[in-house]
Amino acid sequence: MSTPAAVLTVPAFKDNYLWLIHDGSHAAVVDPGDAQPILAALDEHGLSLTAILLTHHHADHIGGVDELLRRHDVPVFGPRHDGIAAVTVPLGQDDTVQVPGLDLRLSVLDVPGHTRGHIAYVREGREPWLFCGDTLFGAGCGRLFEGTPAQMFDSLVKLAALPDDTRVFCAHEYTMSNLRFAAAVEPGNAALQDRIADATAKRARGEPTIPSTIGLERATNPFLRGDQAEIAAQLDAAGRLGSDRRPVAVFTALREWKNTF
Repeated sequence: MSTPAAVLTVPAFKDNYLWLIHDGSHAAVVDPGDAQPILAALDEHGLSLTAILLTHHHADHIGGVDELLRRHDVPVFGPRHDGIAAVTVPLGQDDTVQVPGLDLRLSVLDVPGHTRGHIAYVREGREPWLFCGDTLFGAGCGRLFEGTPAQMFDSLVKLAALPDDTRVFCAHEYTMSNLRFAAAVEPGNAALQDRIADATAKRARGEPTIPSTIGLERATNPFLRGDQAEIAAQLDAAGRLGSDRRPVAVFTALREWKNTF
């Protein structure tokens, strides 16, 4: 009987999280921006690297790939349309990945916005997982470096439709700054106040606030809550929302406000 896969958190740089999916023997790494902490974690836990999974092309997500490949001859799964030369298995919407060495099957979602070709990986079924790179964060979302607000909005709608118990493994510890913004745009949200208290306690103990869940994000992340009257009212009060009240217009106004918050 195969050993169920688990996820190991590997901090890197100032606020990145690299993810090692493993079964106690074999491991796949998600977005290895730095090889050294991954190599150290593999050694510490006695794991053999069997695959690399990439979500997008930014250096803090792919910077360690070449060094890992010099030490481990493994396939590199990644987005078909994001310009990553190291990718050996290009992927896009509705593709599936049987992760080598692990009893783990992942489905692929196209989630452009942060970059044009950004993808996410989903483990479906019991105890679902989402590896979403820089598209969805704890209480926030990625900046629009290449895509359009409409693309990012559609990507977030796609992620928000996942089951509430889906664990969200994003790539940065941005939760506290995102929660400060969320509290400014939806101050009457009781679930948000509870999340602020919980996240504050975790950070005080030196613990990550990630993974979260899709259910928690739907309840507290303003970028998934543009249909809430209080958010529109706060945007109005700040002079940031015009006559267009469509959800994508609310999202656009929120993202522009967050850029300078």
